[in-house]
Amino acid sequence: MLRQVQHELTIATRGRGFYEITAEVAELVRCSGLATGLATLHLQHTSASLLIQENADPEVRRDLERFMARLAPDGDPLFRHTCEGDDDMPAHIRTALTAVNLSIPITAGRLALGTWQGIYLWEHRYASHRRRVTVHLLGE
Repeated sequence: MLRQVQHELTIATRGRGFYEITAEVAELVRCSGLATGLATLHLQHTSASLLIQENADPEVRRDLERFMARLAPDGDPLFRHTCEGDDDMPAHIRTALTAVNLSIPITAGRLALGTWQGIYLWEHRYASHRRRVTVHLLGE
């Protein structure tokens, strides 16, 4: 029988960077009792994003940060939306270039992630925030 469960995770960030949430999402899947289905994650913000990325070598995440700094530099005079500081508009651009939604299959009661894959919240602002992620599980 098809079932669905919904949860909200609150992730406290300490400013710009990557915050792995794989364990929290995996625990929700485990507790749901679903064997087969789909986990959908939705981040309720416009200046942070979600992504699946390598969880073995932290240099991958540092390289991603350096790359984004080149694409959307803080304090660029091109940006007019600076109400909350020099990182305001670059944070929105980073979010637009990445994603606020992820879908991950559930197989045999577990997230169908590859060996080196982890789920991350990528905070694009320098200030700390409390980010909300809705996790919707659907399956049997």
